[in-house]
Amino acid sequence: MQEQASKPEMSDERLNHKTCNCQNAKMPLGNGQNEIHQLISLLPTILIGLSRDSKIVLWNSEAERVIGKKQSEVMGFPIQQCSIDWDWDKIDGGISKSRTASQPTRVDNIRFQRPDGKERYLGMTINYLDGEDDCILGSTIIGADITDRRKLETQLQQSQKMEAIGQLAAGIAHEINTPTQFVGDNTRFFQDAFEDLRKIIREYENLIGKAKSDSLTGDLIVGAEKRIQDMDLEYLEQEIPVALQHTLKGVDRITKIVQAMKIFSHPGMITKEPTDINQEIEKTITISRNEWKYVAQMETDFDSNLPAVPCFRAELNQVILNLIVNAAHAIAEANENASSEQGIIRIRTYHKDNWAKIRISDTGAGIPQEIRHKIFDLFFTTKGPGKGSGQGLAISHSVIVEKHKGTLDLESQEGKGTTFIIGLPLGAEPDENE
Repeated sequence: MQEQASKPEMSDERLNHKTCNCQNAKMPLGNGQNEIHQLISLLPTILIGLSRDSKIVLWNSEAERVIGKKQSEVMGFPIQQCSIDWDWDKIDGGISKSRTASQPTRVDNIRFQRPDGKERYLGMTINYLDGEDDCILGSTIIGADITDRRKLETQLQQSQKMEAIGQLAAGIAHEINTPTQFVGDNTRFFQDAFEDLRKIIREYENLIGKAKSDSLTGDLIVGAEKRIQDMDLEYLEQEIPVALQHTLKGVDRITKIVQAMKIFSHPGMITKEPTDINQEIEKTITISRNEWKYVAQMETDFDSNLPAVPCFRAELNQVILNLIVNAAHAIAEANENASSEQGIIRIRTYHKDNWAKIRISDTGAGIPQEIRHKIFDLFFTTKGPGKGSGQGLAISHSVIVEKHKGTLDLESQEGKGTTFIIGLPLGAEPDENE
């Protein structure tokens, strides 16, 4: 930490006067001015004012309370020299971006540590003020402690994730039970086949022993041949390799289902990691198979040249699961009067410019125009009681737009179906903090 520079001498009157000029507003003098200062001080929001050379000229009571630094400790000093233990890269980047773009810049999930050692998170909006040359106020930082909100969001996401797994539990059990059954049947076949093969080997050993002792007779050979024919060696030679192949496929199927389930029980990473989203979508299709296989055919068109996408893997899979299940439900509702008809769910990945795109389409009834603006609202659902909590799309929007800084768009035609388009930036740093 650099040594603190000497505090610049500046009277409150000059500071107040120059701040007023900066805002090009007529500020009342005397009691009115004191009331404004009191109002700023009592704001339930962090308010920090920086001069054009990044010195602190405004530090309200909420900033003192949340950050743990008194106004007297920071006023007049460059913000970088105030011994604030927070993510300086995000703060500096936000200030620089705001000044370059001349517009407010939102910076979320700023990790910081209070003087008492407690780790918290801030969400801040940095606004560059393009005022007159003699303006003392160059930018403002408005923010709040979002630690509790982050915890609630994480708990809600995990709750919704486990709720989805609970809803899929019967289907997952069925998907595991089917390969387990033929693995068991094949194993019992191997058990019987092994006993037959053991008997055949014993016959050959007996014949070899008789041949060595010159006691081998034609009757012994005929008898051995009959017993071997009764065991149908040719049948065993044909069926054992097939049964082995089916068994290995069954074991592989079970392994894939279990691996796919793990991604939903995991609480998620705190940093982004380069991810093969084609592979992750395949896992999610596997775990949700029992939801869609009776109502729709699954068609995939994956971009084999799609680069690794920096993302929070578990959370992205939760979004894909939500959208696949919603697509299956939409098709089932559209075809409820013709249950024998199957719809189509199409999933396509591709990249455009510096974005990875995922399109998930269904041939359901579509979403009416008048409710499309509510689709991503928390607890809004078009499903009947007990069939939907209204959390899935709201959480999906939060994960993609807020957490990944991506896009989640909707295209829908009534009577024809709906498409959700996920956009994920490819340019983000893989180790960028959550």
